[in-house]
Parts: sequence; structure tokens; C-alpha cells
Amino acid sequence: MACEAEHRPLGVFECQLCALTAPYSSMGQKPPDTQSVILLEESYIMKDPFTPDKNRFLILGSRCSVCSRLVCVGPDCSLFYCKRFCLPCVQENIHAFPQEIRQDLEKRKVPSKRPASQPSSLT
Repeated sequence: MACEAEHRPLGVFECQLCALTAPYSSMGQKPPDTQSVILLEESYIMKDPFTPDKNRFLILGSRCSVCSRLVCVGPDCSLFYCKRFCLPCVQENIHAFPQEIRQDLEKRKVPSKRPASQPSSLT
């Protein structure tokens, strides 16, 4: 029974930009079953479903440090620079980021995200 409880998710993570959903098994800076890993942000974490090794985990996402929006770690939704930032907040505050970050974003050429529930205006 302890094994079943170990794999039971605490909830479902949902990115507020791309609508990615995934069950998470822990939340915080210290992933379970790890001894020397401390994350730099409060993260939603799931056990890696692709390996039986219980020490392996995936970071799903975190809250934007500006607007508190829940965002995944995908390159189209957020970036981590000392803290997690959603791309809309990055674009609004692009002048506050170093040149290297601006150049990286320019390479990505990411169009602005809209919630998945809103249809495209292209007809």
C-alpha cells in the first residue's frame, strides 16, 4: 500500500499559457527521494514515468515571479533567469533583461501566446 500512495498524484498541474496538463507528485524546492538536489524555485514535480528509478523526476513548471501565472518550463511559455518568468511578462519587461536573454528570445521568435480556449482570429 505504501507503494501505491507513493505514486498517487497530489493534483494536476496546468500551464495557463499552453494548457499542458500533467499530474504532479510533489511541489517545492526539494524533489522526493533525492538527497542532494535543491531547486532554485518552488516547482511542480512529477516522478519520471519513463524510468523505474525513483530518484528521477521531471520539473513541470512554476509560478511566474511577476504575475504569479502558473506556467510550464517549455521554451514557448517561460524562461528561468534567477527566477521563473512567463514569456508575456518577459516581453513586457524586456528592457530589464540582459542582452544575452534578449538575443536568446530573438532566436526563438516566439509568437505571443493566447489561452487554448480562445480560437484563432485567422479565418
